[in-house]
Amino acid sequence: MAVQTLNENLPAPGKVRRTELGTFLRSRRERLSPEDVGLPPSLRRRTPGLRREEVAQLAGVGVTWYTWLEQGRPINASTQVLDSIAKTLRLDADEHNHLYRLADVPRLAPVTRPSCTVEPAVQQILDELSSIACVINERFDLLAWNATYQLLFPGLENFRGKYRNTVWSVFTSPGCCHPYVNRAEETPRMVATLRAAYAHHVGEPYWEQFINDLLDRSAEFAKLWAQHDVAGYGTRNKIFNHPLAGKLEFTTMSLGLHGTPGLRMIVYLAANEYTVEAMRSLESRQAPLKLAPLPCGHRFTEAVSSE
Repeated sequence: MAVQTLNENLPAPGKVRRTELGTFLRSRRERLSPEDVGLPPSLRRRTPGLRREEVAQLAGVGVTWYTWLEQGRPINASTQVLDSIAKTLRLDADEHNHLYRLADVPRLAPVTRPSCTVEPAVQQILDELSSIACVINERFDLLAWNATYQLLFPGLENFRGKYRNTVWSVFTSPGCCHPYVNRAEETPRMVATLRAAYAHHVGEPYWEQFINDLLDRSAEFAKLWAQHDVAGYGTRNKIFNHPLAGKLEFTTMSLGLHGTPGLRMIVYLAANEYTVEAMRSLESRQAPLKLAPLPCGHRFTEAVSSE
């Protein structure tokens, strides 16, 4: 019997990208009301938001052309037209960039090769930092970290999950063991950041399998993913419930590693005096052994209780 590969089971990247573009445009159109864009209200609307013809009229494009764009047909759009649509749909800067990437504008061509390893010098920097820090790629795979990061997340010592990935951990951890205290604030932003990065990798098996697994595993992720919100990197406030130290609060900063496109170093800064003292107390204990980094695309197959 012939064995089908992952590549054979997935649609062509171009088709997936056009579908993603159409769905994104539709989601942005549906969140606007006629009043938002200066049109008179209408009592007879079968669906929420603006109609396609209204968007086309306001953006100065043909109704048929815009309809084809939302339907994912293989048509080209100039930057001027995309800018006009972005203005009409009131896209913010992150959403505007996301639109360009999905439309495959040349100057924002997608990065197709995943970043899966870090240079030895990057690990040395991590080890010499006094702050908690780790390195992740665009898919949120955890590639490297320092000893203080492992003190914050002691589960790394005995990790046997499917993906060593922060998004996967957040959406598949049991409620009793979930690390985030401010989950309602953090999870939508995390998914929006992942969605923006996904625009660089639409149709790539390395990404599509991961997204499909998350959709199958987490109804919460599926709901947030369907909203098509996008966000960029930035300073964040994160609150964790540590099994030994209790409630810990941090401000995190995302720093790009320009030598390897797609990699980011996340640095955690204690947000209050209790967190400072709690981390000092944890550091006075014997640190657990650090796991070796995973090879690119590796997936654990050993089952654990939470799986």
